Amino acid sequence: MAQRATTVKEIFDAMPGKFLPEQAGDLQATIQFNLSGEGGGQWRVAVANRQIAVAEGVAANPTLTFRAEAGDYLALVNGELNPINAFMQGKVQITGDMALALKLQKLFGQ
Repeated sequence: MAQRATTVKEIFDAMPGKFLPEQAGDLQATIQFNLSGEGGGQWRVAVANRQIAVAEGVAANPTLTFRAEAGDYLALVNGELNPINAFMQGKVQITGDMALALKLQKLFGQ
């Protein structure tokens, strides 16, 4: 069973180790995460050539921007919040490439 993340920073620190390059194919994209509230922050995740780079900060021209409260993002990653429900309830806002948003979950192992 996957270990439950307790902080947003933990999630981003663990991303490179959970990345599944075979799922990325020829994807070249930059995803901006803007997480508000306690424990939040801004992170950019770049995927190119079946590799991933994760850094704190803001991407210049992201392919996709993901906005949420830090607590909701934690719940989402931990499987405690349904992604579709979160989007429909406005807990998650996504701008940019919606197809990429749907593919995000497949890029990372549990």
